[in-house]
Order: sequence, then C-alpha cells, then structure tokens
Amino acid sequence: MKCPFCEFADTKVIDSRLGKEGNNIRRRRECLDCGRRFTTYERVEEILPLVIKKDGRREAFDRMKIISGIQRACEKRPVSVATVERLVDRLEISLQESGEREIASRRIGQEVMEALHEIDEVAYVRFASVYRQFKDINEFMSELKEILARGGGKTA
Repeated sequence: MKCPFCEFADTKVIDSRLGKEGNNIRRRRECLDCGRRFTTYERVEEILPLVIKKDGRREAFDRMKIISGIQRACEKRPVSVATVERLVDRLEISLQESGEREIASRRIGQEVMEALHEIDEVAYVRFASVYRQFKDINEFMSELKEILARGGGKTA
C-alpha cells in the first residue's frame, strides 16, 4: 500500500478491525519510510448487474442515483437517512444474489416502491408518481384508492 504522505510503496499494518456493519475491514497502517500513520478500508468488490433502461440502453448500477430518487420521495417525511441506506443495501444484496448480469430498471423501481410502501406511504406515492409516470389525475387517484383499500393511509 502506497503511503499517501510520501508515496513510499511499503507500509505495515498496525491494527485491523471489522467495520461497524461487518462488511469491511479497517486497517491502521504505518509508512516504513516516513513513519506516518493512516487508515485504509477493505471491502469485497461487489458485482452488480447492468441496468437496462426503458430505451434499451445499458448502464452500470448507480447506488447514488437510487438514494437520490428515494431521498426526493422522502423529502419532509419522517424517514431517516439510515433507513434509506438500509433500503438500498437490501436492494443491492437482492440484485447480487439474483446472479443476473442485467436487470430491467422497472424491476429496480418496483422493488423500491414495495419497500417504500412499507416505510412511508406518502413517499411511496411520490416515488410511484415519478416512476410510473401517471398520464392523468385519474391514474393517480386509482393508485391512491388502491392504497386506501389495502388498509393504507397510515405512515410509519
């Protein structure tokens, strides 16, 4: 590991600890040349499927894009950043475990909507209105009636 201070190519590990979530390792290192210490993190390289967009284009899965969309839907709602992070973590695990090399964006959107429905129904409706691109107010009202029929109308 190259020292970030003097760029010497050899360091020694002083301490290793499992990260908070258990999915990374935190290492304290010391440069064998300048003696300065720094921290590195090791994480398993996760291979996520390519996302097939509505127009047929393929692009890499972008965690921040998903988080941004969910945060917009949750704006001014009692949904914590940690809850959003856990939702996206579960989505990533689900995608990795599927073993698929490509996945349709609509499937990702559907999984996010299902999770939001359990977390906060207002955020769910906001996300669904953008994701499903309701053509008119009648489609939107139909979705709201379905939520109410399922016993919805409450927020988490």
